Amino acid sequence: MKGIERVKQFVTSRGLDARIVELPSSTRTSQLAAEALGCSVAEIAKSLVFTGGKSVVLVISGDKRVDIAKLRSLLGKDLQLASADEVKAVTSYTIGGVPPFPHEGEVTVYADISLGRFVRVWAAAGEPNAVMNLSVEELKRTLGTNFIDVAAS
Repeated sequence: MKGIERVKQFVTSRGLDARIVELPSSTRTSQLAAEALGCSVAEIAKSLVFTGGKSVVLVISGDKRVDIAKLRSLLGKDLQLASADEVKAVTSYTIGGVPPFPHEGEVTVYADISLGRFVRVWAAAGEPNAVMNLSVEELKRTLGTNFIDVAAS
Protein backbone atom coordinates (compact mmCIF):
# COMPACT_ATOMS: atom_id res chain seq x y z
CA MET A 1 0.00 0.00 0.00
CA LYS A 2 1.32 3.45 -0.91
CA GLY A 3 2.27 5.73 1.95
CA ILE A 4 -0.55 8.16 1.33
CA GLU A 5 -3.05 5.30 1.37
CA ARG A 6 -1.79 4.18 4.80
CA VAL A 7 -2.15 7.75 6.09
CA LYS A 8 -5.66 8.11 4.63
CA GLN A 9 -6.70 4.78 6.14
CA PHE A 10 -5.33 5.80 9.56
CA VAL A 11 -7.02 9.22 9.45
CA THR A 12 -10.36 7.66 8.44
CA SER A 13 -10.21 4.82 10.97
CA ARG A 14 -9.48 7.28 13.80
CA GLY A 15 -12.06 9.81 12.62
CA LEU A 16 -9.44 12.56 12.58
CA ASP A 17 -10.23 16.03 11.31
CA ALA A 18 -7.36 16.09 8.82
CA ARG A 19 -7.57 17.25 5.21
CA ILE A 20 -5.16 15.36 2.95
CA VAL A 21 -4.00 17.05 -0.25
CA GLU A 22 -1.88 15.71 -3.10
CA LEU A 23 -0.03 18.49 -4.89
CA PRO A 24 1.40 18.52 -8.42
CA SER A 25 4.82 19.58 -7.12
CA SER A 26 7.10 18.23 -4.41
CA THR A 27 6.62 19.20 -0.79
CA ARG A 28 9.79 17.38 0.19
CA THR A 29 11.18 20.34 2.14
CA SER A 30 9.43 22.79 4.45
CA GLN A 31 10.19 25.62 2.00
CA LEU A 32 8.73 23.74 -0.99
CA ALA A 33 5.65 22.78 1.02
CA ALA A 34 5.09 26.35 2.21
CA GLU A 35 5.42 27.70 -1.34
CA ALA A 36 3.00 25.11 -2.72
CA LEU A 37 0.46 25.73 0.05
CA GLY A 38 0.80 29.51 0.32
CA CYS A 39 1.58 29.41 4.04
CA SER A 40 4.60 30.24 6.16
CA VAL A 41 7.47 27.77 6.59
CA ALA A 42 6.71 27.83 10.33
CA GLU A 43 3.26 26.29 9.66
CA ILE A 44 4.88 23.18 8.20
CA ALA A 45 5.21 20.38 10.74
CA LYS A 46 8.32 18.58 9.51
CA SER A 47 9.11 15.07 10.68
CA LEU A 48 12.75 14.27 11.36
CA VAL A 49 13.93 10.74 12.05
CA PHE A 50 16.68 9.88 14.50
CA THR A 51 18.31 6.55 15.17
CA GLY A 52 20.36 5.23 18.07
CA GLY A 53 18.76 2.44 20.03
CA LYS A 54 15.02 2.81 19.54
CA SER A 55 14.24 5.17 16.66
CA VAL A 56 12.57 8.52 17.19
CA VAL A 57 10.48 10.72 14.91
CA LEU A 58 10.44 14.36 15.97
CA VAL A 59 7.75 16.65 14.57
CA ILE A 60 8.91 20.26 14.72
CA SER A 61 7.96 23.55 13.12
CA GLY A 62 9.50 24.06 9.67
CA ASP A 63 11.27 27.24 10.74
CA LYS A 64 13.11 25.53 13.61
CA ARG A 65 16.21 23.38 13.88
CA VAL A 66 16.68 20.61 16.42
CA ASP A 67 19.20 21.10 19.21
CA ILE A 68 20.54 17.55 19.09
CA ALA A 69 22.25 17.94 22.48
CA LYS A 70 18.92 18.90 24.08
CA LEU A 71 17.19 15.97 22.36
CA ARG A 72 19.86 13.51 23.47
CA SER A 73 19.80 14.83 27.03
CA LEU A 74 16.02 14.80 27.30
CA LEU A 75 15.64 11.28 25.91
CA GLY A 76 18.84 9.85 27.38
CA LYS A 77 19.88 8.39 24.02
CA ASP A 78 22.83 8.94 21.71
CA LEU A 79 20.68 9.82 18.71
CA GLN A 80 21.85 10.64 15.20
CA LEU A 81 19.90 12.03 12.27
CA ALA A 82 18.87 9.04 10.14
CA SER A 83 20.12 8.53 6.60
CA ALA A 84 17.61 8.24 3.75
CA ASP A 85 17.89 4.45 3.85
CA GLU A 86 17.39 4.40 7.62
CA VAL A 87 14.34 6.67 7.34
CA LYS A 88 12.75 4.26 4.86
CA ALA A 89 13.67 1.20 6.94
CA VAL A 90 12.41 2.68 10.21
CA THR A 91 9.21 4.43 9.08
CA SER A 92 8.45 2.80 5.68
CA TYR A 93 8.27 6.28 4.14
CA THR A 94 10.77 8.20 2.02
CA ILE A 95 12.33 11.47 3.14
CA GLY A 96 9.94 14.31 2.42
CA GLY A 97 6.88 12.13 2.95
CA VAL A 98 7.30 11.02 6.58
CA PRO A 99 4.04 11.78 8.40
CA PRO A 100 3.63 12.09 12.15
CA PHE A 101 1.58 8.85 11.95
CA PRO A 102 1.19 5.96 11.26
CA HIS A 103 4.52 4.15 11.17
CA GLU A 104 5.07 0.48 10.45
CA GLY A 105 8.36 0.27 12.33
CA GLU A 106 8.92 0.56 16.05
CA VAL A 107 9.37 4.28 16.59
CA THR A 108 8.44 6.77 19.27
CA VAL A 109 7.06 10.07 18.00
CA TYR A 110 7.51 13.37 19.82
CA ALA A 111 6.32 16.86 18.91
CA ASP A 112 8.22 20.04 19.71
CA ILE A 113 6.62 22.99 21.52
CA SER A 114 7.34 25.18 18.49
CA LEU A 115 4.14 23.78 16.95
CA GLY A 116 2.11 25.21 19.81
CA ARG A 117 2.22 28.66 18.19
CA PHE A 118 -0.42 27.52 15.70
CA VAL A 119 -3.98 26.26 15.74
CA ARG A 120 -3.45 24.14 12.59
CA VAL A 121 -0.35 22.93 10.76
CA TRP A 122 0.53 21.08 7.56
CA ALA A 123 2.35 17.76 7.89
CA ALA A 124 3.59 15.23 5.35
CA ALA A 125 1.02 12.60 4.42
CA GLY A 126 3.07 9.64 3.25
CA GLU A 127 4.45 10.85 -0.09
CA PRO A 128 6.82 13.72 -1.06
CA ASN A 129 3.92 15.59 -2.70
CA ALA A 130 1.18 14.85 -0.14
CA VAL A 131 0.33 16.87 2.95
CA MET A 132 -2.37 16.94 5.58
CA ASN A 133 -3.77 19.86 7.48
CA LEU A 134 -4.74 19.15 11.08
CA SER A 135 -5.08 20.94 14.36
CA VAL A 136 -2.11 20.99 16.69
CA GLU A 137 -4.35 19.71 19.49
CA GLU A 138 -5.45 16.75 17.35
CA LEU A 139 -1.82 16.04 16.48
CA LYS A 140 -0.91 16.06 20.17
CA ARG A 141 -3.90 13.89 21.12
CA THR A 142 -3.20 11.36 18.35
CA LEU A 143 0.47 11.07 19.30
CA GLY A 144 -0.54 10.63 22.93
CA THR A 145 2.37 12.71 24.17
CA ASN A 146 3.11 16.11 25.60
CA PHE A 147 5.23 18.55 23.63
CA ILE A 148 8.94 18.57 24.29
CA ASP A 149 11.33 21.51 24.00
CA VAL A 150 14.25 20.62 21.72
CA ALA A 151 14.33 23.44 19.19
CA ALA A 152 17.62 25.28 18.89
CA SER A 153 17.58 28.81 20.30
